[in-house]
Amino acid sequence: MKKYLQQFRPFLVFISTFFAAYIIFTLVYRLYLNNFETNDIDGITNIVGQNVHQLMQLFNCDVKIIKSISNPSLQLWYNNKYTLRIIEGCNAVSVIILFVSFITAFAGKLKTTIYFILFGVFLIYVLNIIRIALLAVLLFRFPEKEHILHGVLFPLIIYGLVFILWVFWVNKFSKYAK
Repeated sequence: MKKYLQQFRPFLVFISTFFAAYIIFTLVYRLYLNNFETNDIDGITNIVGQNVHQLMQLFNCDVKIIKSISNPSLQLWYNNKYTLRIIEGCNAVSVIILFVSFITAFAGKLKTTIYFILFGVFLIYVLNIIRIALLAVLLFRFPEKEHILHGVLFPLIIYGLVFILWVFWVNKFSKYAK
C-alpha cells in the first residue's frame, strides 16, 4: 500500500488540493450569497448586469436592464423586447472558482501563480460580459435557437477558454511543466 501511495503521490496531492480549494472557495461564496435576502440580487450579479449594459451601450444598442419584481434576476430588454434574464448563475463565479481551484492545485512559483490567477479571472469575467451581451443580441434575432445558443454554444466558449488557460498553465508555468 505504501508503494502505491508513493507512486500516486503527485496525483493524490493534486486531487486533494483541488478539492480542498474548491470546497473552501465554494463555501466562502455561499456565505457571501447568504447575506442577501431570498428575492435580492447579489452584488456581483448586479455588477455583471451593469457591465453588460455599459458594453452594449458602447455599441449604441437600445438596452435596458431592470430588476425583476418576481425573482432575483435582472431583465435585459433589447430593442424594447424582453430578451433574457441575468441570474446569480450568470455571473461566472462558479467557473472562476473552478479555474482558481485547478491553478491552485497545479501551482507554480507563488508570484507567477497569483498573476496567472488574476489574469485568468479577469479574462473569464470579460468574456462572460461579452457572452451575455452577444447572447442578448442573438436571442433577439433568433429566439428559436435559445437551446443551442444558451445551452451549448456559449457554455462551450466559456469552458473552452478555461480549458485553454489550464492547458497553457500546466505546460508553461506549473511545477509539473518540466
